[in-house]
Amino acid sequence: MTHAFHFDASLYAAYLRSYAERLGVRRIEGKIVETRLRGEDGFVEAVTLDNGRTIEGDLFIDCSGFRGLLIEQDLETGYEDWTHWLPCDRALAVPSTYDGQPDPFTRSTAHGSGWQWRIPLQHRMGNGLVYSSAHISDDDAAQLLLDNLEGEQLADPRALSFTTGRRLLAWNKNVVALGLASGFVEPLESTSIHLIQAGIARLLALFPDKRFSPIERDEYNQQIQNLFEDVRDFVILHYWANRRTDSDFWKSCAAMELPDSLQRKIDLWRSKARIFRENAELFARTSWVAVMLGQGILPESYDPIADALDEQKVAAALEQMRLANLQAAERLPSHGEFLAEILGHRRRSEPELPEFIF
Repeated sequence: MTHAFHFDASLYAAYLRSYAERLGVRRIEGKIVETRLRGEDGFVEAVTLDNGRTIEGDLFIDCSGFRGLLIEQDLETGYEDWTHWLPCDRALAVPSTYDGQPDPFTRSTAHGSGWQWRIPLQHRMGNGLVYSSAHISDDDAAQLLLDNLEGEQLADPRALSFTTGRRLLAWNKNVVALGLASGFVEPLESTSIHLIQAGIARLLALFPDKRFSPIERDEYNQQIQNLFEDVRDFVILHYWANRRTDSDFWKSCAAMELPDSLQRKIDLWRSKARIFRENAELFARTSWVAVMLGQGILPESYDPIADALDEQKVAAALEQMRLANLQAAERLPSHGEFLAEILGHRRRSEPELPEFIF
């Protein structure tokens, strides 16, 4: 069975940092106040911290968030803005209490100018509102979020502004951008950590020597572009395929002109229900089918190869799948029971591991 994880991102980051340091990574903290570029090729040669310390390096990974301290401010790489496809540009996040057993899923609830997330963790509920500032004010958005909390508010809403899109080059000269520095696709499908991991994996696969071959950089940039655009198209589909007429926001989403790559997917689906997974994209066929059918995009016909199948064998196979799923569901514990069991096991066998990894 496929699955995903709900976790506290700040605790997860702290865990990864401590894990890396145990493996020998050396951490130097400080605010970068100056960058020195190499005269002959514009590569980053060193950064200077606010305490006066200069740190030299061969390869720099920019994880400075939306500002792109090295990749953009110093190397002026450029950014491709996708706001015309994904108009939400603000988010508010607030934790709350909750009682009872945690649901084993995220809940996304559409509102007039965006959508609200609800993510159950072990000790709190994560909530947030993603919205278009062109369609609702910040104050009204905050009130909308707070009015729709299920438990007691635990903190003030934390605001975030963003522009959905991607850096034109995720790897420019000797700087590789990861995380928000490389781009951002709004969080409807929670893909940011996946894109970070995918960037790390591809950097390891194409790790350079000091010559920094453009062949490696170009391949990395093409693969990262493909990943971002695949995620972008899947998220756009949720907005474009909506059938709401109760707000200007949703009507404008339904009227948008789609990227050619997404239009091609929709046309193939509408013709004979065909979906192809390309470029090692994140979302599998089942995900595309769920959104296409779930939002009312029905195929006009079916693949003629289906006529060659034995209907009785197909029916028997479907019944076998149904029974297997039913039997698995009957054997499985609830989500809360599973967490309690796993945490109890971890405490007994590996007490040094923190709870939040689950």
